[in-house]
Amino acid sequence: MRLFVNVDHVATVREARRTVEPDPVQAAVLAEASGADGITVHLREDRRHIQDHDLERLLEVAAGGVNLEVAAEEAVLAIAERLRPAQVTLVPEKREEITTEGGLDLGHSSRERVRSAVRRLRSAGIRTSLFVDPDPEVIEACAELEADAVELHTGEYSNAGDSERPAQLSRLASSAELAAELGLSVHAGHGLTYDNVGPVAGIEVCEELNIGHSIISRAVFVGMARAVEEMRFAVDAGRAAP
Repeated sequence: MRLFVNVDHVATVREARRTVEPDPVQAAVLAEASGADGITVHLREDRRHIQDHDLERLLEVAAGGVNLEVAAEEAVLAIAERLRPAQVTLVPEKREEITTEGGLDLGHSSRERVRSAVRRLRSAGIRTSLFVDPDPEVIEACAELEADAVELHTGEYSNAGDSERPAQLSRLASSAELAAELGLSVHAGHGLTYDNVGPVAGIEVCEELNIGHSIISRAVFVGMARAVEEMRFAVDAGRAAP
């Protein structure tokens, strides 16, 4: 299973002082050297953390490739077309939110906008993924939109109490299986931690996890290399569990 490490919040700390450190690109290099398969960043329209120059530098040094998260909006899509990362994941975005609150809205009013974005990215030779809630109707819409992959939003699973978590895990697993049956690659992410990642890693058809906040939080205390190594171990253990 691939582990992509999101380094957005290294940039969040830097932007708190609008200085040059800590450097998310250096964090990305350390992450890959410590077991990450690639790097994820979200280029938000308000540039609250990752900046354009960060993305440009990351594309030069990330050996495993960059998964670029963007909204289906002209300005950031144009940047993706120009820089051509290995993959673009389309995500919802609200200026007032602290972090992404849920999956893409693929209702009839917004579906054509997402369809247009997928086609633009595909024409540029970029693999596409859609960040969505684990809902059968939404998964079917992703297949109809001809995306290459879905990233299942694991927020409700991550935030669930002990009694509710098995049902949320089952929801993720069934959505993952449906996506795979429809020819979509399956990724997952949002709110995953060292304590809860194992069962998600154990979903057989899931190929990739995107994890950021928990790793960066751990890195504050033990360093980036060890934080990634520990998450790599947790993911691999979850994958191998019967």
